[in-house]
Amino acid sequence: MTKSKKYVDSVKLIEKNKLYDPDEAFGLLCQTSKAKFDETVELHVRLGVDSRHADQQVRGAIVLPHGTGKSVRVLVFAKGDRANEAKEAGAEYVGDTDLVEKITKENWFDFDVVIATPDMMGTIGRLGRVLGPKGLMPNPKAGTVTMDVAKAVNEAKAGKIEYRLDKTNIIHCPIGKASFGAEKLRENFDTILGAIIKAKPAAAKGQYIKSCVVASTMGPGIKVNSAKVG
Repeated sequence: MTKSKKYVDSVKLIEKNKLYDPDEAFGLLCQTSKAKFDETVELHVRLGVDSRHADQQVRGAIVLPHGTGKSVRVLVFAKGDRANEAKEAGAEYVGDTDLVEKITKENWFDFDVVIATPDMMGTIGRLGRVLGPKGLMPNPKAGTVTMDVAKAVNEAKAGKIEYRLDKTNIIHCPIGKASFGAEKLRENFDTILGAIIKAKPAAAKGQYIKSCVVASTMGPGIKVNSAKVG
């Protein structure tokens, strides 16, 4: 695949094997984000764990101080008072079996976050096959199975992101937009990386964070020295 001139020019600014201090890395990232749209900035962290083992899973959720820059559409499975609370908090879609039917029969996925009250988990259990692979199935560890639906909706809208290990032992997550500037991106980065470090499984041996790379949608990856976080 032929790389664009902008991409090639951006690559020239980055030393391939250098580990950049976070401040320098985000300064460079903002320089190399040259697309005509506001590029999403992603973090990719390779961990020294084995995702095949249940005691080495790394998963959680955190509210980024500056959000992700993305407007989030929230779906809530709830009944009665909890359904009313979800609507008042700003959830785009609130329901129970009606929404289950819509998802299964119409292959409908016009939402970004799914929240459910614990009593609804039995009803939505069969959605696991379709929501699970998309990372949308409500989960207590991510705070998306809760009776406090208003708080969960507000956090999702404020920029709460879920992080989880994939099969290759890497965590991928958005940490903002290029337009945020280096300082806000650095603060979001420190927050999510701090959460990943705290979530280190007791069974993990040796070096925990193997590598840490940040990149904008159209820009090259920049290796970050994770030892300089904080």
